[in-house]
Amino acid sequence: MTDKLNINQWAVEDRPREKLLAQGARALSDAELLAILIGSGNADENAVELMRRILNDCGGSLQTLGRMRLDDFTAYKGVGPAKAVCLMAACELGNRRMKEPTERKRIESSRDIADFFLPMLMELPHEECHVMMLRNNLTLKGTFLVGRGGITESAVDIRLILEAALRNQSTAIVLCHNHPSGSLTPSTMDKNLTRQLAEACRIMNIRLLDHVIVSDQGYFSFKDQGLMD
Repeated sequence: MTDKLNINQWAVEDRPREKLLAQGARALSDAELLAILIGSGNADENAVELMRRILNDCGGSLQTLGRMRLDDFTAYKGVGPAKAVCLMAACELGNRRMKEPTERKRIESSRDIADFFLPMLMELPHEECHVMMLRNNLTLKGTFLVGRGGITESAVDIRLILEAALRNQSTAIVLCHNHPSGSLTPSTMDKNLTRQLAEACRIMNIRLLDHVIVSDQGYFSFKDQGLMD
């Protein structure tokens, strides 16, 4: 029986690192890119095969991979804490890249809001609430995390939202949070928060344009549903 070849025994053009250098990162599969991060596999699988198996267990979804914790990764033979940390760091960098404001992006609809927040929020196992801060012409200035909680709710301090908006000289804001359960139905707490924040914004002459809930099932807009005063 022929022994399985290690990656360093592959043809040069097929090795992930060399393939990236020769053809660019886009030429590599997800498993090949992840294999570069871990460097080696185990006695039975090379790095590409190992990462292909982990991805298969995630249904081929990088979003599911991004939810994995240290113990989830180290449950695989050949993935120790150091390799797991590298994978988790890469996933977090991907999340942060999605959070970077698009230069002078204009927010014109609830779809624009959802498209911005979905990549960073829908894969989280807990609730997070963010504020999008806008200029007078509704171009994006930045975002601010105002609440992080459990599976079903997150505590949000309206004073922190107003402070962030004033500090950044924003004339309009949008509130957005996720529902890890997948449900897009606003809770009583969601409705109360929206009402109280709208009242506070009116006093400070700041426009609350919308409150959007996102999940892996899509999004819900308070404004589109006529729930904004």
